[in-house]
Amino acid sequence: MQSMPNHAPSITPIKADLMVCPRWIIPVEPAGVVLEDHALIINSGEIVDLLPREAAAQRYVADTIETLPEHVLIPGLINTHTHAGMTLMRGIADDQPLKTWLEEWIWPLESRWVSTEMVRDGTLLACAEMLLSGVTTFNDMYFFPEAAAEAVDQSGIRASLGILAFDVPTAYGHGADDYLTRGLATRDALRNHPRLSFMLAPHAPYTVSDATFDKVATLAAQTGLGIHIHAHETQHEVDDSLHQYGERPLERLERLGILGPQTLAVHAVALNDADITLMAKHNVQVAHCPVANLKLGSGIARTTALNAAGINIGIGTDGAAGNNRLDLLSETRLAGLLAKGTQQDPGLFPAHSLIYMATLGGARALGLQDQIGSLTIGKRADLCAIALDNATTLPVFDPASQIIHAAGREHVTHVWVDGQCVVKKKHLTEISHGEIYAKAKTWENRFRG
Repeated sequence: MQSMPNHAPSITPIKADLMVCPRWIIPVEPAGVVLEDHALIINSGEIVDLLPREAAAQRYVADTIETLPEHVLIPGLINTHTHAGMTLMRGIADDQPLKTWLEEWIWPLESRWVSTEMVRDGTLLACAEMLLSGVTTFNDMYFFPEAAAEAVDQSGIRASLGILAFDVPTAYGHGADDYLTRGLATRDALRNHPRLSFMLAPHAPYTVSDATFDKVATLAAQTGLGIHIHAHETQHEVDDSLHQYGERPLERLERLGILGPQTLAVHAVALNDADITLMAKHNVQVAHCPVANLKLGSGIARTTALNAAGINIGIGTDGAAGNNRLDLLSETRLAGLLAKGTQQDPGLFPAHSLIYMATLGGARALGLQDQIGSLTIGKRADLCAIALDNATTLPVFDPASQIIHAAGREHVTHVWVDGQCVVKKKHLTEISHGEIYAKAKTWENRFRG
């Protein structure tokens, strides 16, 4: 008997821009998951699928296939606090207390040199360093955000830029009203940029008046913008606030309507139990900057207590002028080690929770959790590939632990932002080394003069 021919219709493969095939994928959502031999599918800058590699090869045909046989793929890292333009001041006045560092070194230097050119050049240098370190998004607080936006546009990184409020005149503006007006105008001009968002950025309780905070609170309510502010960075700041206002900085911010789930409190080192309760009450976010806190002698943030209170924590580097590095992987590792050591509990902040803080926790802190922070279908394709085939990372029993405790930024090989490859085989694709080297040397000579 003759068999009948099989007339089952063949399935037409789905076209995509990019298929990334690493050995391991840590999607962050769902929590604690490590996928082996899977593929991530990207089209038009969006994650469209995550599935086993064999199924991906049958279902999709991609313009580019990136095979990374000994790599782990994670969401791009998110730096929740920095001053990118200050990267040109890296190493100036090291080993000084924060107040001395600011008032006797940084602010005088800024008063002479801060400009659109300085901010653009410094931010481009910062973008280069962050991209090579696996950072795909940074949250900035500095002057001339329009100049920072030029560097963001050139480099291909994603950024949340600060609309500064500061009750001191500078080359950028005559005072807080001028800063806010200029910052809002920049935001309006760039509102359609696919990789830019904005936050209101009153500098700190000790540099911003009650009247300015009232304006910031009103603007936040009107625009829906988040608020990015230094808070409780040192005990000196708390003591000065008690002397001047009769209340702790967070108490004052609550009175002025600044605290809320849209508020990102940077550093949050000098906290007592009542402060943490107050932050939890208002669902305040925290940008934890452990290296800067240690280097400037500010102290060690109570991250264990913050975490226990349900407060979301993202990781930040602060500026390279105070930290000297924009290295989020080392920052994240230190955050975990400080918690374990100070609490004498090795079980605190396991590797997956630290990766969360450096990715989705950061996205939540910036109000961008629906767009970035995890390798989830429908989110933007911001990705970081880390090679684990080096003598310093072998053998690999747990890729998540290896990222935190063995790997470093030197193991980052590929980075994508919005589906575009901005670091390929450890080389920047949008920024030339010669350009940033020349700009950095020019500013070094100016500052020395």
